[in-house]
Amino acid sequence: MRFVWAILILAVACTSQAPPAPVVGGTPRLVVVFIVDGMPERQAVDYRDQLSPDGLERFFTRGAWFTNAYYGYAYTVTGPGHATILTGAYPHRTGVISNEWIDRATGASVYCAAPGVQRAETLGDVLRAKDPRSKVIAISAKDRGAVLPAGRSGAAYYYDDKNGQMVSAAREHPGWVDEFNAGKPADKYFGVEWKPMLGDAAYARSLPDERKWYAKGGKLPKTMGHGYAEILATPFSDDLLFSFAHAAIAGERLGRGAAPDILVLALSAHDYINHAWGAESRLSQDHVLQLDRMIAEFFNDLDETVGRDDYVAVLTADHGFMPAPEYSLSLGRDAGRVNAAQVSAHVNAALAKTYGEGAWLGPWSASGVLVNHALAASKGVDEAALTNEARRLIASEPGIAVAYTHAELESGGRKGAPLFDMMEKSFDKDRSADIVVALKPYWMFGPPPGTTHGSPYDYDTNVPLLFYGPPWILPGRIDTRVEIDDVAPTLAKLLRVPAPSSSEGKLLPLELTRR
Repeated sequence: MRFVWAILILAVACTSQAPPAPVVGGTPRLVVVFIVDGMPERQAVDYRDQLSPDGLERFFTRGAWFTNAYYGYAYTVTGPGHATILTGAYPHRTGVISNEWIDRATGASVYCAAPGVQRAETLGDVLRAKDPRSKVIAISAKDRGAVLPAGRSGAAYYYDDKNGQMVSAAREHPGWVDEFNAGKPADKYFGVEWKPMLGDAAYARSLPDERKWYAKGGKLPKTMGHGYAEILATPFSDDLLFSFAHAAIAGERLGRGAAPDILVLALSAHDYINHAWGAESRLSQDHVLQLDRMIAEFFNDLDETVGRDDYVAVLTADHGFMPAPEYSLSLGRDAGRVNAAQVSAHVNAALAKTYGEGAWLGPWSASGVLVNHALAASKGVDEAALTNEARRLIASEPGIAVAYTHAELESGGRKGAPLFDMMEKSFDKDRSADIVVALKPYWMFGPPPGTTHGSPYDYDTNVPLLFYGPPWILPGRIDTRVEIDDVAPTLAKLLRVPAPSSSEGKLLPLELTRR
């Protein structure tokens, strides 16, 4: 990878030997946003003694570190998190309530990255509206990881696991993208071994390989096959994204124009790894160490190509990760797995005693379940009474913490009730289900293997939030509780543009300096 980047650096240097002039007004010439998919705060700090001096540690020692950064809503999954970071808005404003959901009117499935789904403008949209010369590029292994932060006016590139190339929704790509893909970037990982970075003793704080709840392949070292999807749950997919990001910096001359630019690098591998083997696994720990080295390398190249004091970097995550229920049980916690189909079967059987036979509950959608409105209408059943009774029955099922109806969440009538306020921020009246639920701590939907996220609890809501940019960001540890919707308005202030119109965040308590 260093060889490829060296060529790109040389190409940029040959284009202009003299450093570019600072952007007028003293704003950063480039804002880089790292989104580490599925990284809880604890994983950013648990291995500090094993980090390189210039990767994550650059944030910790020379940047601003927010130790108590949280998402303020309940359903913490990839789509809503990526939508929040650069809009400054939670799902009740962005409309991105999940990765996908069922349309209440048509019954069709809706995907979060489909055109027009995200209602809120992003920081990039605001920046380009002020000056169209600004460029906004978002890169991810997942389409939603790129499309949602890119917004309406940015360019979103994502990995196609069918052909190993970086693609976008555009019919034609710039020449640098075609040149990158022509080199068959994913093929170089075929047959390559993912080896632990350190000796066995260094991983004693993590669980051993091949636990009973792990997905297949939960052991290091492991050798890549010849499938493009196979690299997703490995450090190699991040390596590919970093290579593409550097190609974007060179090809688009990011940070070298007359207006500031934004580069989003949404790194998806950690989420795939944690889903399969858990954040407590040796594989997950090793991936953090591998990623740390890649960030250090990228920082060094940004210093050379953009300028050490000419960019601001932010690192955060779209959500954290819960421990596998089996692991929690081994620690004596109340934990388990909930089967949604079984919940529906139990509730339908109970409702049948009052309303007659029928599938009274419809499909599960996002963080809740729909009621069968057509059946209720055909039998003359009062829908409000049916929904309230179904809510009561669902709330009594094992593993369910609370359940609220669509009417309760729309009216805000249960404010202050357990988890209600967080669930209200995940709610959209046109898109959310008829009954919305939250599970108890350490419980999850779905069978083994693996684990997941999506709860309102600290292990899913507490994520890293790190800033670096010496001319603007004074270093220090900040223990004040903040929220991730604060990122967009804070970056807007740095870039001297208005906050995105739907933003509900506050300015982070940073000691911002001017050049």
